[in-house]
Amino acid sequence: MTDVIDRTTILQTGLATSTTRARTAPRTWIARLVHGGGQVALGARPVVLGAGATCDLVVDEAKVSRRHVELSAVEGGVRVKDLGSTNGTWWQGSRITEVVVPGGATIEVGGAQVRISAAESLLVPPSERERFGAMAGRSIAMRELFAVLELAAPSDATVLIEGESGTGTELAARAVHDHSARARGPFVVVDCSAIPENLIDSHLFGHVRGAVTGAERDRKGAFVEASGGTLCLDELGELPLPAQARLLRALEAQTVQPVGADRPVTVDTRVVAATHRDLSRMVAAKEFRFDLFYRLAVVHVALPPVRERLEDLPALIASFYAGKSASPGPIDGDNLDRLRQHAWPGNVREVRNVLERAWALSGGTVPFRDLRIWVEVQAAPAMSEVVDTALPFKDAKERWNDHFERRYLAAVFAAQGGNITRAAEHAGINRRHFRELLYKHGLLERPASGDDEA
Repeated sequence: MTDVIDRTTILQTGLATSTTRARTAPRTWIARLVHGGGQVALGARPVVLGAGATCDLVVDEAKVSRRHVELSAVEGGVRVKDLGSTNGTWWQGSRITEVVVPGGATIEVGGAQVRISAAESLLVPPSERERFGAMAGRSIAMRELFAVLELAAPSDATVLIEGESGTGTELAARAVHDHSARARGPFVVVDCSAIPENLIDSHLFGHVRGAVTGAERDRKGAFVEASGGTLCLDELGELPLPAQARLLRALEAQTVQPVGADRPVTVDTRVVAATHRDLSRMVAAKEFRFDLFYRLAVVHVALPPVRERLEDLPALIASFYAGKSASPGPIDGDNLDRLRQHAWPGNVREVRNVLERAWALSGGTVPFRDLRIWVEVQAAPAMSEVVDTALPFKDAKERWNDHFERRYLAAVFAAQGGNITRAAEHAGINRRHFRELLYKHGLLERPASGDDEA
């Protein structure tokens, strides 16, 4: 399959890992003639249906105008815009001028029926490699990630990378840059969560001297600094809605307007965005623009947390030893067993920190088996401790649910750094309810004063 996916296909239909496929923005909609068999795919640009030979889908019917209707992908489906046709465009028995229809809708174009359906993002088989850039792993999840990034990197497609803190989203962005034709160009990283809202435009698009308080000289801005290379927008989910609109304009036009400048500046910048948030959920909550999500998620991947790929621990350990120009020797035994029983809330970053501490305690980069490793062991209880067949079904189910709740809450709470708001958002439940569940399972101490706004 990989040998038939070219740059044009990627830009048109997009790529996604299996973990993001169900919640990414549909890159492709198919408009298919119910009778006649012709069809056209809607990707990043609108398409026109009509009787004219230059239309994207030629509809050979007497009542169809030369340029009859335009279709474009938008939030919630496909926008159908009649182009002033003689016999009209119809949906659900009504003549329409412009309307957004969902997947599965059938419209009438001058008497011809056109069915609109969503096409799934392409999936590619896992890569044979166990490294991509500075990332390492032999798990299926990581090799699938590598396969997508291998295909995407040589193109100029925008990439959206999701991942918990410490999973290595910036490393993934750097690997995309290093495997692209832009590798000799600049790689610029901007942490969107660290910029005051009133300075976002200045950081991203630049300013001229005197345009903002303290601006004693011109500033290029990140887009200009990264021109010819790659701009990594870290923690993009923290960007306010007004700034999202301005970012979208810059992406679409490849021009930026420095604050206080009279003319726009042309740039040639590829954008790779990273976030720990679920942007599809933010889109549904009207906290993130669908059109920006659609523009960014041409390639949409998620970095799996370490707790979901414990088989990659040897590869990660070997990688960190290699960074010290040292040999780990056999990576097995009690030390590996101890690491496999840890929850790894800090992900890859925590693996590195644990090794750094162990090297310091052991007097240097001694072989892995000889390391003095300390981590909190959180072994999962045996199934027999959870599923007790001596209990009635209802009681056994409640016991199982309690076990699941506690482990899930503990893992999510730890992964979000003890931040209840972020943990509740990740879990998709009300913040107050999440806090009460933490109290219930003893994962958070209830304040004696009754002030439970943790």
